[in-house]
Amino acid sequence: MMPVYLRGEAYLSARQGPQAHAEFQKLLDYRGVVGNCWSGALASLGQARARVLEGNVNSARIFYNKFFSLWKDADPDIPILKSARAEFAKLNSKSN
Repeated sequence: MMPVYLRGEAYLSARQGPQAHAEFQKLLDYRGVVGNCWSGALASLGQARARVLEGNVNSARIFYNKFFSLWKDADPDIPILKSARAEFAKLNSKSN
């Protein structure tokens, strides 16, 4: 499943939201394979970021919250978690 995750990240880097969305959805569709693996949680974050690129703010919020729920017990200083929180705050400030 690593190639799928990396393809999703590559599409995000290229600002190709729909393609990134499709790749991350593949991971989320196979929860039995990714289970509680890091790739499942990061696929939710990837979906949130892809939805932002697509302009789907409400769906992005859902996926950010899903990611935060999965990582609720994580070390708060993990860089990717800090980045996600900053992105979420920015998303919410733009919407208000």
